[in-house]
Amino acid sequence: MKNVIIVESPAKCRTIEKYLGSKDYEVVSSKGHIRDLATSGKYGLGIDIENDFKPTYEIIKGKKKEVSALKKLVAEADHIYLATDPDREGETISWHLYDELAIKDSKYDRVVFNEITKDVVLNALKNPRRIDMNLVHSGETRRFLDRIIGFRLSKLMQAKTSGKSAGRVQSVALKLIVDREREILAFVPKEYWTIEADFKDFVATLDTYHGKEVEINNEAEADVILDKLGNDFIIEDIEEKEKNRSSKEVFRTSTLQQVASSKLGFSASRTMSIAQKLYEGINMGGDHAGLITYMRTDSTRISDEFVKSAFAFINEHYGKEYVGYVKKGKKVENEQDGHEGIRPTSINRKPEDVAKYLTSEELKLYKLIYARAVASLMADAKVLATTLKLNNNDYIFKATGSVLTFDGYLKVYSEYEDQNDTVLPNLQGVKSLNTKKIDKLQHFTKPPARYTESSLIKELESLGIGRPSTYATIIATIKDRGYVNIEDKKFVPTEVGFETTDKLQEFFSSIVNVKYTAAMEDDLDKIAEDKADYLKVLRNFYDGFAPLVDNAFKNMEKKAPEQTGENCPECGNPLVIRKGKYGEFVACSNYPECKYIKKEVKQNTVVCKCPKCDGDIIERTTKKGKVFWGCSNFPKCKYASWYKPTGEKCPVCKDLLVDKNGETICPTCSANDKEEK
Repeated sequence: MKNVIIVESPAKCRTIEKYLGSKDYEVVSSKGHIRDLATSGKYGLGIDIENDFKPTYEIIKGKKKEVSALKKLVAEADHIYLATDPDREGETISWHLYDELAIKDSKYDRVVFNEITKDVVLNALKNPRRIDMNLVHSGETRRFLDRIIGFRLSKLMQAKTSGKSAGRVQSVALKLIVDREREILAFVPKEYWTIEADFKDFVATLDTYHGKEVEINNEAEADVILDKLGNDFIIEDIEEKEKNRSSKEVFRTSTLQQVASSKLGFSASRTMSIAQKLYEGINMGGDHAGLITYMRTDSTRISDEFVKSAFAFINEHYGKEYVGYVKKGKKVENEQDGHEGIRPTSINRKPEDVAKYLTSEELKLYKLIYARAVASLMADAKVLATTLKLNNNDYIFKATGSVLTFDGYLKVYSEYEDQNDTVLPNLQGVKSLNTKKIDKLQHFTKPPARYTESSLIKELESLGIGRPSTYATIIATIKDRGYVNIEDKKFVPTEVGFETTDKLQEFFSSIVNVKYTAAMEDDLDKIAEDKADYLKVLRNFYDGFAPLVDNAFKNMEKKAPEQTGENCPECGNPLVIRKGKYGEFVACSNYPECKYIKKEVKQNTVVCKCPKCDGDIIERTTKKGKVFWGCSNFPKCKYASWYKPTGEKCPVCKDLLVDKNGETICPTCSANDKEEK
């Protein structure tokens, strides 16, 4: 029997098997996790709290046949290589495979591929290891914490508030958004004024008076200064200084999500989905290979081999003066340096060379990753900065300018960085200037900006909250739960978002906060490094958490259901809006004595034409009241979607694009992405 290699994603199988040959190796996929915590036992946690947090696992729905096939394959194999992704989640999946498939110690090895290229795959098989149980314990502890907090707090929120869920990191992220909104609501603008002198070629702004910074609080103060100024300015100083502008290091997960959001307009989840495909492998006319290294990382380290090849590439294509140095990025909170930063697997695989094999989105992201990696190893750009100081009756005006004298790394990265040269005229030898236009300008201080996806990810990372692979899920969850709206690409908390945050802070402020959540990440890192016992971490957490939950269930005031203004036709009591499994519905306030439920009658509005027949896509409702969109020709045509179609078709699979919480996606392509992961 052959050696069997088990990976997570089906997309990797063909690529890896091609490298190794199908004669000696069979590469199969687990399609991500094969099992998860059951929803049995106390509180439905699937965890026996009293028995050292012993978990009960069950095969994920729909995967029993696949697991049975894997068991048969493993039993007949000579040797098994567990090659799931190179992170804690991947390590945990390997352990679940090992345990569920009853793999013998003598028959398995753990291998990791930081990139899907032939040399890396072959080298990994030459350097196998065992499953790292410290990483597994860390991953499982995270899962247990998320299950306990998520299940208990979500049940509480559903029972007492309008909220649908709460979570260990999700609720802290929402708190950041709510706190920022309250800062904005409480902000009182402060008036201030500036004075500018216009010299046609440039503008100089009043800076100091007798060496002290000038502060102008109102128009009267501005007028007093204007009365003291004349039209003639003496050139007091011209300072020219050459400054270096260095590139940033290669991407890690969080910075890739941030830049892809601000420069490409991609959501965090979309960025990770596209990056997954680039990592797993693209068919390029017979050459099937991964284009980037593993995209879930918080390291910016790059291999010596890549550095050497990149330096040679830069020297050949741009010249010796453009060859730079390896950037030493600032270490991030809780950084795990298990593998490299995100870079192309080959410096010679230029974006224009692979463009015809990629979708437009894949090309945009690959081009960004490629440019960032090349730029990180290029020479600094050089800027000539000029500062001009002008004296008018001891009031010093200042103007600044800069000119790019050597583009350096901007040769390849200029489209992703904002740069505006302000050129000042050559005033060497000139002693004075004259202007007839000196203006006073009114300003008001501005409140702090609302969070965007990019800035929220940056904030979470700087605070040491969550992991790079979780940011996309966190953001998707708070949007899906209706806790925030998106306005001008910024997060605005809803009434439910405020309510949920306030209730959690009233009863769980000691746990749902930045400091506690960051400290928990430290504990998880210590478990991974064998510096902390995972059972002690869990016990310490639960002993403090359980009394808080009991108190909240007992003392948190339940929000009264909203009345509709109508009375029940059966008993005369007010009708109210209640929450059910499939959303809100109108029912009698006298439940359970009266079980009247109002049936909603909706007009079927045509959304667009059906992609499968000549019917119309209309809003429909399941027997349990859940809304979906389906074909008017049902049951002859069974097209259906839980999300509202936009009317446009996917350029890849021709399915209808849908609107999922403000993001346009293809349900077919997205489902494939999720299945592969």
